[in-house]
Amino acid sequence: MRGMTHPVLGPRALNRALLERQLLLNPSASLTALETIEWLVGMQSQAPGAPYLGLWTRLDGFSFTELEKLMTERQVVRMVLMRGTVHLVSAEDALRLRPLVQPMLDRSFRQTPFARGVRGVEREELVAVAREHVRRDALGPAELRRELGARWPEADPGALVNALRLWAPLVQVPPRGLWSRGGGPRYTSVEDWLGRPMETGSPAAALEAVVLRYLAAFGPATVADVQKWCGLTGLREVLERLRPGLRIFRDEGGRELYDIPDAPLPDPGTPVAARLVADFDNLLLSHADRARVMDDAYRMRVMGVNAVVRGTILVDGFVGGIWGVDRTGKGDSATATLTVSPFVPLTADDREALEGRAARLLDATDPTAATRAVRIERPAP
Repeated sequence: MRGMTHPVLGPRALNRALLERQLLLNPSASLTALETIEWLVGMQSQAPGAPYLGLWTRLDGFSFTELEKLMTERQVVRMVLMRGTVHLVSAEDALRLRPLVQPMLDRSFRQTPFARGVRGVEREELVAVAREHVRRDALGPAELRRELGARWPEADPGALVNALRLWAPLVQVPPRGLWSRGGGPRYTSVEDWLGRPMETGSPAAALEAVVLRYLAAFGPATVADVQKWCGLTGLREVLERLRPGLRIFRDEGGRELYDIPDAPLPDPGTPVAARLVADFDNLLLSHADRARVMDDAYRMRVMGVNAVVRGTILVDGFVGGIWGVDRTGKGDSATATLTVSPFVPLTADDREALEGRAARLLDATDPTAATRAVRIERPAP
């Protein structure tokens, strides 16, 4: 009810709620990889290996081969979705989410320099011609530039491919995205790949359902948070329609936070062991206000140039540093060194937790390396 006083949630309360719902407060011992991907409404996959690391941090006993099998069996796919970036989603969500975010993708393309390079090209014709090409065989960017450039010689071939990525629901097929053997991106239509059409029905009902799923996995959240996550605008009306069935809070700045009933709200004082978070993790990319998980002073260290989002460490639940793996040599001389670069002082318990998790992660990511080592640097000034 409007006019009433809503409970206020501070950053620590929002932090613990987010970590619990993201399976980073208590990793799950029961969920499968597919169930987790659906619970998270997809996983950012700009870096093809990031979802493997994201699932490893969230699931006890996760095996990298489990996700590889899901990809080769076409139960999950990689495609452009929320925020115009590549996501790993279930087959069902691929067919469900792409129509919902298409208006955002159309708007995004119009704002890129590539839009000038396809002037005079009919969208429907480009999509139809490209679909015929990729139906016969998945094609890489160079092959698409050649085929489409021959059809539209007055257009910029690179712009044609970039338009196609946003105008048409394409998936990147394996081996792209496999941990054990990678490969460059090759595209085909999601409907051809899955043998099913896009979902149809009420867009309003479908969007409401997705917003509720977001709140379950990322809430409590403001309207701006939901819009930041998906890239869509005008979602205040959606949340207002849902308001009667939602819990309403406020943050310390007075902004309304929407949440689903009975979602977990752990005690703000709940202890959180230091842990690793994957690069490009949605934990850092799904809120307009990241204060619930990261001090803005660290943003440039984590989210540097070229849209790279570094792997991070959580200290007391908040971003407290970055990490990465350096690999050298091959065969008997192969080495893998995981380096943790803290921003804040670490307690003895923090160091022990990070060293243990890092060693176990290297066992999963680099099982054949002759030497695996963990190095924790001094806190950066």
